[in-house]
Amino acid sequence: MVQVQGTQTVRTVPGIKVDAEGWGSKVKQSDPRTGDRMKNKDKSRKWMWWFLGVVLAMQLYFVRELFAAFALFALGFGAIAFVVAALYMLHQGWAVAVEKLAVSEHPAVLYTKHRVNLLEDFARGRAVATAAGAEELAKRAIRRAGSATAR
Repeated sequence: MVQVQGTQTVRTVPGIKVDAEGWGSKVKQSDPRTGDRMKNKDKSRKWMWWFLGVVLAMQLYFVRELFAAFALFALGFGAIAFVVAALYMLHQGWAVAVEKLAVSEHPAVLYTKHRVNLLEDFARGRAVATAAGAEELAKRAIRRAGSATAR
């Protein structure tokens, strides 16, 4: 058996096609009615899978964005809640401290209470005097005694 240079030895086996490297692959039997449509269908499927992949990637991106927005809102509301809770605790602590000072028998606290009471009494006396003075002014006649009325 002699091989001519540039030609290949082809062993014919039904259903097997020999390519350049000598490897065999099954021959696809093409139907003349669907030959071109199958190529188009494969290209359409390829683009369909690309489109679905892009849509899925965009959905994952949007979901990630929604999670990021949720995290930012949670941090913002957490910060607001922290400030409100801190102010509430400061108020409650202040109320407890004032109550303890009110019942305290310490000499400095007693002196301060006494001075505050004196100041309140002084202010109350001035307010009463001011109210009495206003009442006195309201009772006074606007014109002088003995003056004639305007005609």
